[in-house]
Order: sequence, then C-alpha cells, then structure tokens
Amino acid sequence: ALAETKSAYLEPVIDLAIETGMRRGELLKAKWRDLDLQDRTLQLYDTKNGEDRKVPLTMTATSILVQWSHTSERIFPVTDVAVRQAWDRLVKRAGITNLRFHDLRHEAISRFFEMGLSVPEIALISGHRDPRMLFRYTHLRAEDVVKKLS
Repeated sequence: ALAETKSAYLEPVIDLAIETGMRRGELLKAKWRDLDLQDRTLQLYDTKNGEDRKVPLTMTATSILVQWSHTSERIFPVTDVAVRQAWDRLVKRAGITNLRFHDLRHEAISRFFEMGLSVPEIALISGHRDPRMLFRYTHLRAEDVVKKLS
C-alpha cells in the first residue's frame, strides 16, 4: 500500500518515525540546519514537553535523511493535516484498523529496548522526562532476560 501512495514524503516520514521514535509534530518541525550528519544527531526545539532535545540517529535514519531532497528549510515541508490524511488513506488501503501514527513511536521505543539500550538512553532519545512512562513501551519476555543472564 505504501508503494501506491502519491505522497512522496510519507515513506521517509514513516521510516524516520520508526528509526527515531520522534513524534509526528517533531518530524514536521525539524529543519535541515539542525541536522548534524557528522555527529549523526538532530536537534529538536520546543518539543511536546516544552524542552529541546538532541536525537541521536541510527545509520538507517541518517541514510534516509541523506537521500531525501533539500528543497525547503524544513526537512518535511508538509502540514500535519496532509500527513494525517495520507496516513489515514494508507492505513485504509492496507486494510489495517486501529493503527495510529503514534504507534510508530511505540514501535521505535520497543525496538530500542530490544537493542539493549538502557532506560536513560531511551529517555534521552524519546524525550520522556519521567522514565517510568517508558515501561508502557517495553514487552519483556522471560526468554529474553534468560539470554542476558547467560
């Protein structure tokens, strides 16, 4: 369904959301001048909790950004409404119910836990001030803990 979308920006927005755990609004406010490719970080300003944060980028996230065109001050010069509408069409076309864009953030944070990142590291990436909020994103399994204990 994603390959059929007419919105060229939708795939990189989705991919970056999964790679970074950034909120939709953060992705849409991000500017090229705040991207440091050498350090692989993206500086965000005035996030949902009112604070600035520097997001470390995976190699995949960096690659997505390098391949995306620099046509505007903002990395994704589209409106929140446009992304929401494109997302809704995509989900409907794919026949998926109850999948919100915010679920991509949930997926990203779950993956960070699976990678073995610590709670403080994930809080730094996600911008959660209260690390306890992160526990809703983790789905620990005894089998995974056993591997770490070996």
